Amino acid sequence: MRVEKEWGLCFVGFGNVGQGLARLLVKKEQELASRWGFSCRTLAVVGKTKGALVRPEGIGLADLLLRVGRGEPLGSDSVSPVEAALLPGVDMVIDVTPTNLKDGEPGLSLTRAALEAERHVVTSDKGPVSLAFPELKKLAEARGCSYRFEGSVMSGTPSLNLALESLAGCDVLEAKGIVNGTTNYILTRMEDGLEYGEALREAMDRGYAEADPSGDVDGWDAAVKAQILAGVVLGSPLSLSSVDRRGIAGITKKDVEDALARGYRIKLVAKASRQDGEVRASVAPEEVPLSHPLAGVSGATNAITFTTDTLGDVTIIGPGAGREETGQALLSDMLAIAAGGRKKEGCLIKQDSFR
Repeated sequence: MRVEKEWGLCFVGFGNVGQGLARLLVKKEQELASRWGFSCRTLAVVGKTKGALVRPEGIGLADLLLRVGRGEPLGSDSVSPVEAALLPGVDMVIDVTPTNLKDGEPGLSLTRAALEAERHVVTSDKGPVSLAFPELKKLAEARGCSYRFEGSVMSGTPSLNLALESLAGCDVLEAKGIVNGTTNYILTRMEDGLEYGEALREAMDRGYAEADPSGDVDGWDAAVKAQILAGVVLGSPLSLSSVDRRGIAGITKKDVEDALARGYRIKLVAKASRQDGEVRASVAPEEVPLSHPLAGVSGATNAITFTTDTLGDVTIIGPGAGREETGQALLSDMLAIAAGGRKKEGCLIKQDSFR
């Protein structure tokens, strides 16, 4: 496929997810050009603690990954994230800064500035989506650019793009899924015979849970994803505080065993649905029938079921975390922007899919 444009990139953040995307861009460079007509040049990379690197002629990502892997800084250029995003030649800003649900920073200010300057923004950061999705959506529309965040819900496993693009024409009545791998791992291990505390410690030892696991086990991570599903897929933005939230800390091994004996598995389920004419969102442990696809999802895997008017239930299962897995979500959004509505192998990818 003919390459029509070389896209200028700016990375803000270059931790696990940013490096995961960079690896994909290096590994798939030829395929991206030949199959998707996509070529890019990285003009700037700005880290949180390891400096910044600006090169108008382009940054060699393979070399940068090697240097970062040796513990070396990104570079010594003096440039802020917003300044880097607004550099001449930057077309896409890759925001892979950590999620901050209190004020959305630094991602929120970065996204506002980039969209205002007619730069496309691709991100895995849930904070700005949670706090300001209607505003950012409107700003992107006004400036004729895209704000895409597929990686904010299920990492590289398509959820938002599946609902908005592949299920175009369907009325999604409910989105219901396992969107937090840490809690699903804990519940799976409790089913294997561990008590809650033992399973939690094992999840922390394996790196699935943070030193402070409250964001996972108290349901906050799943709640913000339910909020995003409500606003983006069902079209009714909600505040995070309006999401009914209950975590798994009160679940015991006996609860898990009793549910199994009755033909159910306990899962932490995030849900957004239309009820009595309004959209509601919730997160809570739920007994899922063994016959339901969600019941068979074990370990740190994620899954989501979309209930539609024309297809009934559609379920997708896949990884919900990981460097290259989340990088894949960013890459798919980048290709959708680059495609700009072109048809590729029978699939119409629309730049304005979040309108």
